[in-house]
Amino acid sequence: MSEAVELDDARRKYEFKKMLERLEAKEGSGTELISLYIPPDKQIYDVTAQLRDEFGQCANIKSKQTRTNVQSAISSILSRLKYYSKPPENGIAVFCGTVNKHGDRQDLECDIVNPPEPLGLYLYRCSSRFELEPLRDMLEEKYVYGLLVIDRREAYWGFLRGNRIDPIGGTTSTVPGKQRKGGQSSIRFERLRLIAINDFYKKVGERSSEIFLSEKDFFERFKGLLIGGPSPTKEEFEEGNFLHHEVQKRVLGLFDVAYTNESGLPELVDAAEDALKGQEVIEEKHLMDRFFKELVKDNGLAAYGEQSIRANLEIGAVDMLLLSDKLRKSRLSIKCDACGYTEQKTIQVKPGENAEDTELGSCPTCTSPLVLADSSDIVDELTYLADQSNSKVAIISDDFEEGSQLFTAFGGIAAILRYRTGY
Repeated sequence: MSEAVELDDARRKYEFKKMLERLEAKEGSGTELISLYIPPDKQIYDVTAQLRDEFGQCANIKSKQTRTNVQSAISSILSRLKYYSKPPENGIAVFCGTVNKHGDRQDLECDIVNPPEPLGLYLYRCSSRFELEPLRDMLEEKYVYGLLVIDRREAYWGFLRGNRIDPIGGTTSTVPGKQRKGGQSSIRFERLRLIAINDFYKKVGERSSEIFLSEKDFFERFKGLLIGGPSPTKEEFEEGNFLHHEVQKRVLGLFDVAYTNESGLPELVDAAEDALKGQEVIEEKHLMDRFFKELVKDNGLAAYGEQSIRANLEIGAVDMLLLSDKLRKSRLSIKCDACGYTEQKTIQVKPGENAEDTELGSCPTCTSPLVLADSSDIVDELTYLADQSNSKVAIISDDFEEGSQLFTAFGGIAAILRYRTGY
């Protein structure tokens, strides 16, 4: 997959997440917000017929305000659907209703969403919030990997879902140590020990099979199982066929790890780098590892912070721009119409809020009101600047430790440089 395609996919996912956050923050009074999901095989005229019927049913709503608001929303949806002879390839989702704003203000808003995947249901629902679960499901990773770390003392399970390690739980064994108690023959002690080991492997195998087979759409989504631990434990377990045959045949490899508790799961993912080659989490971990290596060098090529990154982008010194997918900021261009004063600043934008609603204050030169000339999402703006100097861009998830550090420790904006600049 080319870098351009990977970036496009990451950008689409980033924009889709932001859109869901914005819709999730909207709230109506009573059951005035309409969520409408139209699958690709649904006839538009059937949908409009139901909407007209719902419009008539609104006469039964006791509250005049609720009745008026629901009818206004239905009318708004009907006016938009008349431009569609049939649903788009993946269907369409419409979210419309009178939304509560700051203070006592309310606005009728209507959002049309083209989902990234085909919709599999037809849904019409009125509520105080929009119904977003069908779209949230599309953010779920399409493929998952099972993780198992094991030694003779304990075992722990988890899943690798895209960039995120999802710990499930663990168990401990009753296998005695190698030192036998007094009065026991060495042969009898060793036999009892081997029985305890075998019983533990059986318990781990049964529990592992139960956990992994219960994963939703196992046969379509479960890409394989990674097993980690010391030798010879992991080899004994894998060769003993303690797993269900459908899980057993999906074992991708055995890997040496030092920890067999929850801490062993990220160690296993690192050790299985070759087996996971091409997966998003490995590619992003490589980039973050490269950034951290440069960061600790005396003359390293790492930079971070918005001001530093802007300066380096302007002179074309950025090789790889690293942006957290948790960034929710806008870049504002502000001006004074009276005296011509201009400035630019970056603001944090909460889900559901628009940069256009920001209070800008007065001009520091002439005290006239400042007005917003332009605003852009900071990811869009920095990506555009990177494109001007052929810098590569990666949008990094915070679902793994290094990705989380990019956001929490470096403000979500960092870069690997082509050369040292002093910025």
